[in-house]
Amino acid sequence: MADAGVARSNGIHAGTLTRADLSDIVHNRLGVSRAESASMVERVLYHMCHALSEGQNVKISGFGTFILRDKGERVGRNPKTGVEVPIAPRRVMTFRASQIMRDRIAK
Repeated sequence: MADAGVARSNGIHAGTLTRADLSDIVHNRLGVSRAESASMVERVLYHMCHALSEGQNVKISGFGTFILRDKGERVGRNPKTGVEVPIAPRRVMTFRASQIMRDRIAK
């Protein structure tokens, strides 16, 4: 994966990488205004969310794939009372990291 200056383990992003952090990285690396960099980040996230809401998987090469899966109805059990409860069918999203990302995280 090409290094975009994101998520280095030198303590710059201790904890969570946020939208604001991504926007600052775009601003610093590309030299565009803060408003334009925030807009770029928002547009990318919007297109990803829109594709997922339309039922499409999202694959970002070298990063990973956001996969939609339809889960069928099943019977669950209330752990406190032991009563069986039907669990409605639903759509869930999972993330599968690419091999490149898994290798980078393992270092």
